[in-house]
Amino acid sequence: MGRRSLLLLLLLLAFLTPGAATPVPPALRALSSLHLSTSFRSRPAVAMKYSIHYIQQKVDHFGFHTDKTFKQRYLIADKHWKEDGGSILFYTGNEGDIIWFCNNTGFMWDVAEELKAMLVFAEHRYYGESLPFGANSFKDSRHLNFLTTEQALADFATLIKYLKRTIPGARNQPVIALGGSYGGMLAAWFRMKYPHLVVGALASSAPIWQFENMVPCGVFMKIVTTDFRKSGPNCSESIRRSWDAISRLTEKGTGLHWLSEALHLCTPLTESQDVQRLKDWISETWVNLAMVDYPYESNFLQPLPAWPIKVVCQYLKNPNVSDTWLLQNIFQALNVYYNYSGRARCLNISETATSSLGALGWSYQTCTEMVMPFCSNGIDDMFEPHSWNFKEFSDDCFKQWGVKPRPSWIPTMYGGKNISSHTNIIFSNGEIDPWSGGGVTKDITDTLLAVVIPEGAHHLDLRANNAFDPVTVLLARSLEVRHMKQWIKDFYASLRKMH
Repeated sequence: MGRRSLLLLLLLLAFLTPGAATPVPPALRALSSLHLSTSFRSRPAVAMKYSIHYIQQKVDHFGFHTDKTFKQRYLIADKHWKEDGGSILFYTGNEGDIIWFCNNTGFMWDVAEELKAMLVFAEHRYYGESLPFGANSFKDSRHLNFLTTEQALADFATLIKYLKRTIPGARNQPVIALGGSYGGMLAAWFRMKYPHLVVGALASSAPIWQFENMVPCGVFMKIVTTDFRKSGPNCSESIRRSWDAISRLTEKGTGLHWLSEALHLCTPLTESQDVQRLKDWISETWVNLAMVDYPYESNFLQPLPAWPIKVVCQYLKNPNVSDTWLLQNIFQALNVYYNYSGRARCLNISETATSSLGALGWSYQTCTEMVMPFCSNGIDDMFEPHSWNFKEFSDDCFKQWGVKPRPSWIPTMYGGKNISSHTNIIFSNGEIDPWSGGGVTKDITDTLLAVVIPEGAHHLDLRANNAFDPVTVLLARSLEVRHMKQWIKDFYASLRKMH
């Protein structure tokens, strides 16, 4: 059984277990010196009060054979919304429960008053409560056939038209799309495909170029490694040496038992294939830490301290110790991620992040449209060598889902690097976020802008204002707000001309 097929089998088994979180391959989980906007000066946290709504959406927007519909969930917060000169900030939901994303997108709440904005958070089909076939939504590829970016964007378009038709005062207001990570990709693509519905988009940590032949497959793991190398002396080297140490220890008769005890695993390692599962789990932990290396305590994927990689690296200062000592240090490092709260009795290698993320649906998407090549060589990065083998990847996808990936489709559908004909998209990326390797980090035109945040992790700019935020992220948010204000101003100016 190949590495990916094993992981996908675990995904399926975990999905069938109520409440279980599901592992995915590590890499698939996935300024300007301006005056600061008044939104980002120190102030108390904004209370997130919203109402929950549902809209009947077509299961298939592009065919005429079936009229089947499903309930799509969305949230509205309109405390600061004004009919006169107001706006609508529309969050393009990604691979998980929309309430979880709403609670982790404080930026929208922070700017709502300044932009007189209604906030709308739209849940992505096949995630959270928005299941086209209910409990059967993940039954087989026939039921999953409508889980595509195109269908999701059509849901968003339909929802915006519905809101403008049914909410008094919303009809002639500008809409701005916002999203982070996969949601950021959708925000950018939404502006590209439906420019008549949204005046602009903020695409945060959106790796729209992490596809076939657009960036090197090893760039992601290199950035993860750089984060660890810069966070402590010998940190990345200790991790690089740990893989062989695990292999040597588990070759011995009592090695699996010793390692299970040393790492405080909930389920003991019993056979050789468990070793690869263990390595994948550890690798994914380092990747997740790189994504959420925030400058303050957070609870996005797990409860974590401020600058968690620096805390992790305190335990990994000496790579030149015995295998057993090195793995005990690795345990201390893993414990920072899995047991910062001090409540974990053991470490579960089937779990790396919150169950609010829909790992099963994302697994299907990576096997169809969202085919993002990743690799490592163990030289430029701290991971075991792992080449990108499309045939193996495709075969494993077919075993799991009965589908074959289309690696060229996303660049064909959304333009790849040839997107200069579009306008009004801000691509923001944190330099320490591994996904930035597949993101837009240089301006393309005067209206396709790149905002690079030197101390920023995964969509840090979309998180709520925090007293410990680096100045760089405050400046980034201020720049983003300035452009959004301009989009709103331009919209109303063109509206006046029309009348």
